[in-house]
Amino acid sequence: MNPRWQTMLKEYAEALIIALVLALFIRTFVVQAFKIPSGSMLQTLQIGDHLLVNKFKYGIHMPFMDRFIFRFDGPEFQDIIVFEFPEDPSKDFIKRVVGVPGDVIEMRDKQFYRNGEQVHEEYIQNTDDRIVDRRDDFGPYTVPENNYFVLGDNRDESYDSRFWGIVEREKILGKAWIIYWSWEGFSNIRWSRFGNRVH
Repeated sequence: MNPRWQTMLKEYAEALIIALVLALFIRTFVVQAFKIPSGSMLQTLQIGDHLLVNKFKYGIHMPFMDRFIFRFDGPEFQDIIVFEFPEDPSKDFIKRVVGVPGDVIEMRDKQFYRNGEQVHEEYIQNTDDRIVDRRDDFGPYTVPENNYFVLGDNRDESYDSRFWGIVEREKILGKAWIIYWSWEGFSNIRWSRFGNRVH
């Protein structure tokens, strides 16, 4: 083979390896793409939203393990987080934090209370007028240390902590950050959502 071609192939191979290593590093420690597959976070997040998750916000995870190399401040009240689903760790879920360690939370007739005070949640939607036990009435419940209580913004149609329990700190992958793509298909690209911060 021509030495010039050998040099060129070697340079391309080196560039490709470096790019792959950088991409893996960024995905593991810094930011990761996530797609919204269901309506549990309507109207805050739409089905078909694609967003970036800040994996650096709460700490640096050890790859492939539920341990932190460095741990920063944990999620705050009303942060939208991505985490490993407790019933099936192979799936990632996205919900809003409504209870941090030590909080006493309660739901009465669809009204949410935190530490005895009603929370006015402009971001939620209710689609069912019925009052259903456990979904619309629960608590009071004290969130344990190192755990978080999460709910979907589409309150009547979300499978969340009311049904399967709390989220361990180590299972949290990161904080939802920004929408980089949104569509319902090729015929309906939601351009106005591009670049929107998630909050």
